[in-house]
Amino acid sequence: MPIFTENLPLSLYIHIPWCVRKCPYCDFNSHEARSSLPEADYVNALLQELDAHLPLVHGRPLTSIFFGGGTPSLLSGNAIEQILEGISKRMALNPQIEITLEANPGTIDQARFNDFHRAGINRLSLGIQSLQNDKLKKLGRIHDRDHALRAISCALSAGFTNFNLDLMYGLPDQTIEDALQDIDTALAFHPPHFSWYQLTIEPNTLFYHQPPVLPHDDMLWEMQLAGQQRIAASGLQQYEVSAYAQPQKACAHNLNYWTFGDYLGIGAGSHSKITDPETGKVVRFSQVRHPKDYLNPAKRLAPFKTVSMEDLIFEFMLNVLRLTHGIPASLFTLRTGLPLSVIEPLLAQAKEKGLLLDDSENIVASTLGKQFLNDLITLFLPKTQAK
Repeated sequence: MPIFTENLPLSLYIHIPWCVRKCPYCDFNSHEARSSLPEADYVNALLQELDAHLPLVHGRPLTSIFFGGGTPSLLSGNAIEQILEGISKRMALNPQIEITLEANPGTIDQARFNDFHRAGINRLSLGIQSLQNDKLKKLGRIHDRDHALRAISCALSAGFTNFNLDLMYGLPDQTIEDALQDIDTALAFHPPHFSWYQLTIEPNTLFYHQPPVLPHDDMLWEMQLAGQQRIAASGLQQYEVSAYAQPQKACAHNLNYWTFGDYLGIGAGSHSKITDPETGKVVRFSQVRHPKDYLNPAKRLAPFKTVSMEDLIFEFMLNVLRLTHGIPASLFTLRTGLPLSVIEPLLAQAKEKGLLLDDSENIVASTLGKQFLNDLITLFLPKTQAK
């Protein structure tokens, strides 16, 4: 039976499923808000779901809270405050807890950011995506460059000292110079955290059925290298595939995902991964996706699925291999309860291929492994899924 030698960290994810307009590249669970939001009903439903899940977490304290979406900044500061107060009455919070809210620059003003700050949000993530109006239009965003720049200024004026700026590259008709100009403009605000990631075409999106013309692979590679060099020159340190931060400003919530900690998700379409330290079982469950169904207690069901050993190994490696500096090999047992010996043959195979560093104390992707990360991760696929 697996034995856990530490209490796994626990995060809380809160999904807000509404947005003003569905972006053509978005495959998240988001639904266009065609009328006023049922804030009060949704807040009540969130806290009811939280009550139902409390027995699973055995009084463990929260290390982070993350409002994602959709567009969480569509909620009022009062709704955010009610949610946070409800959580604090039900769960212990780490004194240094990170509480993040994702915000769309097209949905905010100074008063709203002030309200979020007063409600208890201590970290913002601004979904800018681009700072060029033609690119924003092609991405279907509801904001323009001026909205984005004003949103950053409003966040600073509201007192947010910890914030993330989100940008994408590999956009339709984007050149390397376009990408670098976006980076330079964003980094002029000295963000403590910066996310820069490639636009990918996902199934069940408008772009999948009506694909835009994107930069070719060679240009994407050059764009990635040039962008990474420009970000590094600013002093931000890359710690994950698409994440950069000042010292001590890495996103605690996402780090918990990437180091295979536990997380409880509430809200329409949310996902959870919870470990029982006594039995060693890891369970996953997800909630109904549509807000109308979620607001109906009879339909608000989250069936459990116990994660198999093979899936546990794959999911662990899928997450930790994203980290630039890897993880101590001992973390495998601390997070999965399994002995390291169960993956040693796979680790040896990855090292022989040059995809992992030859390091017995740590699991770290090599430069080649980072370049061909999907190939590295595929080595740990369950046999039933491996090609």
